[in-house]
Amino acid sequence: MQRMETILLANQPAALAFIVAVFILAGTVKGVVGLGLPTVAVGLLGIVMAPREAAALLVVPSLVTNLWQLAAGPAIGPLSRRLRTMLAGIVAGTLAGGVLLPAVGSANAVAFLGGALILYAVSGLSAFTLQVQPRYERLAGPVVGLATGLVTAATGVFVIPAVPYLGGLTLARDELIQALGLAFTVSTCALAASLWLAGDLPMQAAGTSLLAVGPALAGMWIGQRLRAHISPQLFRRCFFAGLLALGAHLALRPFV
Repeated sequence: MQRMETILLANQPAALAFIVAVFILAGTVKGVVGLGLPTVAVGLLGIVMAPREAAALLVVPSLVTNLWQLAAGPAIGPLSRRLRTMLAGIVAGTLAGGVLLPAVGSANAVAFLGGALILYAVSGLSAFTLQVQPRYERLAGPVVGLATGLVTAATGVFVIPAVPYLGGLTLARDELIQALGLAFTVSTCALAASLWLAGDLPMQAAGTSLLAVGPALAGMWIGQRLRAHISPQLFRRCFFAGLLALGAHLALRPFV
């Protein structure tokens, strides 16, 4: 597919059809495994546009689906207090990264996106589980948040290192799902602010992002029904293997 030079081309039928298909697929993944919408969406859109352009299209569907996930959890108050330093670090890192990002070329941003996908895929395929002792949370939280924010600003993907860190906090399953929704919601809002401050969130992108909510929710509906008929473990392995291949492609593309 010919590379899109700007998100303004998103109103062309072929490009719009591609965006719809991407968000249906990304929503399906989130419906089955509970996460992955921004990772899949930005990863696939990164094939045809710069990561910051892809991130601009992600803002509204990511916010809607993560608020849905956040609202379904048991206790947002205690989680918010426990994770507040990490969440503050995400905001600070994303905004700081947005200021520094203009010095990073588009090709380098694509390579960074590929690297982030590779790291996430390897951690998933290896079933790596981080163990975070409670006494280290106060120190680790802001560091993890800051690193996640910087990765978010550069790539539009906000899973590294926040997801492995949250998985290492020995949270109950429902608490972990809500914690992921909380982190992703804050990351999405911080990313939207970073894009807006940098002038990378024009009205055309906001409109296309709003239109992407329908396909994303449709995909989640499909994924939730697929979950009852396929092994989540097998699906996760296929998901991470696909991310590894996609990440390798994106990481190597600027140099080949």
